[in-house]
Amino acid sequence: MSGLPVTLGNPKPERADAARNRKQLLATARQMLFESGPDHLTMDALAERSGLGKGTVFRRFGTRAGIFQALLDESETDLQQHLLSGPPPVGPGAEPLLRLIAYGRERVRWLIANRDVARFALDGRQPVPGTGQTPVSLTHIRMLLRQMNLAGLNTDLLAIQLTAALDGPLLLYVSNDTLTTNATIETQLSDAWQTLVERVCGPGAQSGKTPFVAG
Repeated sequence: MSGLPVTLGNPKPERADAARNRKQLLATARQMLFESGPDHLTMDALAERSGLGKGTVFRRFGTRAGIFQALLDESETDLQQHLLSGPPPVGPGAEPLLRLIAYGRERVRWLIANRDVARFALDGRQPVPGTGQTPVSLTHIRMLLRQMNLAGLNTDLLAIQLTAALDGPLLLYVSNDTLTTNATIETQLSDAWQTLVERVCGPGAQSGKTPFVAG
């Protein structure tokens, strides 16, 4: 197989006590986030509030950003359900190009709704940038690309690039004030995603036509 394969692997079974600790920590973190905002959600504060040891918190999350990443992962449940069984075009039943556009729009909406958690989930100390990507998003985008007729394109690498365009770093380029006060920012980001996908994967791109000419 050509390209750069990305495998998710099978997660190790979680011990019962570890599962209980995880649920308790995430529930406590959500409550702290609601009460005081992201600035006050730290490793030490979470350990004290949850009544669990600092070692437990560090083993579970690794870094402070890991707390927010776990909260972000947990909140993706509804979005993932739409991908599996929701109505088209996000869910099954639509053409892959339309599904890819619709997915990007849904993910932009979800990121903006979770913008504070998404920002704090970013960790510049991570040695491998790919560890911050969402496996479900990457897998879904790659699946849709493989269903299209994209001759000459490395769909594995393209999937990684498109996943990055919808990941948390997207919000680093938009100020909090703009996200809070500009009612059209979601539409503008979604439209930009659609333009990107259509130019790379649309009929013009697939037939070898030049999608646009710089003036």
